[in-house]
Amino acid sequence: MPKKSHIYWYFQIIGWSLYIILNSVYLGLTYSSSSKDYLFYFLLLIAVIGISHSYRSFVIRFHILEFKIPLQLLCITFFSLVKGLLFFLVILLLSKIMGLTSENPTLIDVSVDVTNFSGIFFIWNAIYFGFHYFQNYKREEINSYRYLAASRESELKSLRAQLNPHFIFNCMNSIRALVDENPDKAKTAVTQLSNILRNSLLMDKSREIAIRDEMALVKDFLDLEKIRYEERLNYEFKIEDEVLNCRVPPFIIQSQVENAIKHGIAKLPNGGVVIVEALRKNSQIIIRISNTGQLNHEKAITGVGFVNSRQRLELLYGKKASISILEVSNMVVVEIIIPLN
Repeated sequence: MPKKSHIYWYFQIIGWSLYIILNSVYLGLTYSSSSKDYLFYFLLLIAVIGISHSYRSFVIRFHILEFKIPLQLLCITFFSLVKGLLFFLVILLLSKIMGLTSENPTLIDVSVDVTNFSGIFFIWNAIYFGFHYFQNYKREEINSYRYLAASRESELKSLRAQLNPHFIFNCMNSIRALVDENPDKAKTAVTQLSNILRNSLLMDKSREIAIRDEMALVKDFLDLEKIRYEERLNYEFKIEDEVLNCRVPPFIIQSQVENAIKHGIAKLPNGGVVIVEALRKNSQIIIRISNTGQLNHEKAITGVGFVNSRQRLELLYGKKASISILEVSNMVVVEIIIPLN
């Protein structure tokens, strides 16, 4: 991709050359041109490029491009007149020196010529300032998106980091309950916890993971909890094969399974069942985590897992994703909707 300085010189040389050539052709229709006329036009080309380039240096030196739009428009208008007058004086001087004219222009001639030249320079100004305006606008827009992306990434990392201590704390509580009751099961639980932690550390580095990997973590977690709750906890997976490779935020299912056990199964004397479903519907992934129990309608949902999941879904997918909780036939169902990538 050519540099901006190269683009500038391409437009300078090609643009002013076309302007001078068109003028020379127009004037050449009225009388026969000589080598002196061609030299005159060539010198005009050098002069007009010199005037516009000097003005560009002036604009850069005094940071006129950083002025507010109304002030820039005022500068464009004023300096277009200055350059138009300067170019007229150059033409007049060259004409006198080269003997192309001996007449002194009238005030009307001066006014018409200066106005015409100023109009040409105004167009040059408009193109130059317009190009930089859109360049700066584009740059600001990119920087804004970068800042937003960095901000969202930071928030996502914070939310993921929030889940890890919460998750580990619950696992350690489960193991602690087994230490006195059943040391052998406690040892097995420690091994399972180490596997879970190893997998969770790998997952924590990613924005999204395959449902297949998330479900492996969920199974390890449920097996660990099964040691603690024994026959009080049963679980079932209903995962369609076509969604196994679809990607979801890490811990999005595990955290809801954890809530299902903590707020549902653990409070029931006879325990219950946790059912995890995942299916594809049109351009969405539907994930449902159901557990035996009843929803407490009097208490607001403020648990870490649910609130954290809602915030992460919003950051990653905006309004295209959602998480909701409802009660259906003595079952509490959390439904997560994620758009297919």
